[in-house]
Amino acid sequence: MRYAELQVTTHFSFLRGASSAEELFATAKLLGIEALGIVDRNSLAGVVRALEASRATGSRLVVGCRLDLKDGMSILVYPTDRAAYARLTRLLTLGKSRGGKANCILHLDDLALYSKGLLAILVPDLADEICATQLRKMAEIFGDRAYVSLCLRRRPNDQMRLHELSNLAARHRVKTVVTNDVLFHEPGRRQLQDVVTCIRTGTTIDDVGFERERHADRYLKPPQEMERLFSRYPEASARTMEIVERCTFSMEELTYQYPEEAIFPGKTAQQSLEHYVWECVPNRYPEGMPSHVEKIIRHELALIETMRYAPYFLTVFSIVRFARSQGILCQGRGSAANSAVCYVLGITSIDPDTNDLLFERFVSQERDEPPDIDVDFEHERREEVIQWIYKTYGHDKAALCSTVTRYRAKGAIRDVGKALGLPEDLIKALSSGIWSWSEAVGESQVRDLGLNPDDRRLALTLQLAQQLMGAPRHLGQHPGGFVLTHDRLDHLVPIEPAAMADRQVIEWDKDDVEALKMMKVDVLALGMLTCMAKAFALIGKHKHQDLNLATIPQEDPATYAMIRKADTLGTFQIESRAQMAMLPRMKPETFYDLVIQVAIVRPGPIQGDMVHPYLRRREGKEKVEYPTPELEAVLGRTLGVPLFQESAMKVAMVCAGFSAGEADQLRRAMARSNLPAVSAGSRISLFPA
Repeated sequence: MRYAELQVTTHFSFLRGASSAEELFATAKLLGIEALGIVDRNSLAGVVRALEASRATGSRLVVGCRLDLKDGMSILVYPTDRAAYARLTRLLTLGKSRGGKANCILHLDDLALYSKGLLAILVPDLADEICATQLRKMAEIFGDRAYVSLCLRRRPNDQMRLHELSNLAARHRVKTVVTNDVLFHEPGRRQLQDVVTCIRTGTTIDDVGFERERHADRYLKPPQEMERLFSRYPEASARTMEIVERCTFSMEELTYQYPEEAIFPGKTAQQSLEHYVWECVPNRYPEGMPSHVEKIIRHELALIETMRYAPYFLTVFSIVRFARSQGILCQGRGSAANSAVCYVLGITSIDPDTNDLLFERFVSQERDEPPDIDVDFEHERREEVIQWIYKTYGHDKAALCSTVTRYRAKGAIRDVGKALGLPEDLIKALSSGIWSWSEAVGESQVRDLGLNPDDRRLALTLQLAQQLMGAPRHLGQHPGGFVLTHDRLDHLVPIEPAAMADRQVIEWDKDDVEALKMMKVDVLALGMLTCMAKAFALIGKHKHQDLNLATIPQEDPATYAMIRKADTLGTFQIESRAQMAMLPRMKPETFYDLVIQVAIVRPGPIQGDMVHPYLRRREGKEKVEYPTPELEAVLGRTLGVPLFQESAMKVAMVCAGFSAGEADQLRRAMARSNLPAVSAGSRISLFPA
């Protein structure tokens, strides 16, 4: 028997489902279920994770959503094509705009307005007059795209209810279809599902009553079992595949289009970018641009044109240009500092030529991923930039990413403990004795707290907390990750109001956006930039010097004397205890010494055993040797120790003949392995020592 499970709830229905999309699709593959219809409640927050799970297993994803209407109806809807998907996302955006954060208010009339191309399954409770009225409305709105679910509830007279429901459906010419209303992937998750119900309703397992599921059958079953359970309704079972075949829409059809607001009138995006780059060159090189820098810029522009990333650079440039026009201090960071184009446009004040950085660390043809530029703004004035973005691009084309708040050890123990009725003092002792970002809860930790891990309820708490870790708790707001589009953003993803006024958030986080290759611009706040802006103002007022991030003197002797004494409390990047302990050993004298200082006090170089060799060579206690003369050119500034990702990439290019793009692929592959690590300055990656 061919069978598709069309009513599957993942844990992105927040404290309703008890399994991830990965678990559900992997189990469906093993059971021989051909497709899964993911229908999280009033949300598409988990659909990208479902897409990735579908890709990994080869099982078909049927995109859907469960709409709990204020009219008292619950309807599963599935877009049959791309246009219908856009109508569904706009419908959800409408409901969320009414309900506010984490709420959705929709009525049947709203669904009727957006119903074209949507296939709908009514999820009734009883086969009564109310159900008959609902079936009549379904037939009027959806016609031959209307279905009604036959689902076991494991209650008295269940078979009689299905029989009456089937007769009602026939009377109103609505087709029946079998569903299983899945909440978890295998029977062992029943206990966790009860616990998340308790967490959602704010009750304990002793008091939850009929709020919990009344039976344990809400897991995936093989097609043969579903055929046995619904042997009286073979046509309803067969219709699961009929629906799969009718729903031709795939998430792969979603194509992102860059915004065009920053394009120069009468020019293409690439021509506009080149126009602004050459226009801005005199700002960085007033005495003329060196020929080797021009070569770098032309190389970057050619790669940007090949990858069609010009609109992205233009968008970031327009935001930075606005900030500078308003006197708002800003600075691009991360891999954007590797770009000469970003330096010329004023996005970053780091000259990649003087710091020997690789553009392919930032944009690579082999990687084929949108670039990612993080721009920090004065924290007191960032809201001006955010509101300018909304005003310029429009609320229908601009929104912040969400962040998925997931359970870690401390939060999982706290919530599961409350749900299982543990005393408050015991919960506090457990959660306070475990590091909040721990990935495991072990018996040894419990014994160290003087508790008995063999206690039945305590042991169950630890077991279920372990299962809950990693599950999403709720959606939050990204600190500044904007998604900007050319067409309506709510044709791609539902948008909801943020908790903060005048902001809105999409349902997908940065990983989802990256998976779909959509553009994200990080507009972040940095308190130190506010301090620096005020310092520049004071210097200008009292010493009549016009300084900015690009022109501030880098090698001030008095400043470095202070740094060498570790008198750096409140000094950005070198104020932690670990940094202050390293400063007297490093004895930095130049800005590049500070770059190494910040990079070396990180887990990567420490785990890769690179710190002490570098310090011994710096102090003259160990001879600096290079296996080949070519490596001296690559590792000379770091005394033969590969401290940076760029260093490892250049080693591959010089010694193994890799192209820059291939070297970046190697860097990323090694980053996913368990090899010793090398620091990337602001990021950690994995490289051998």
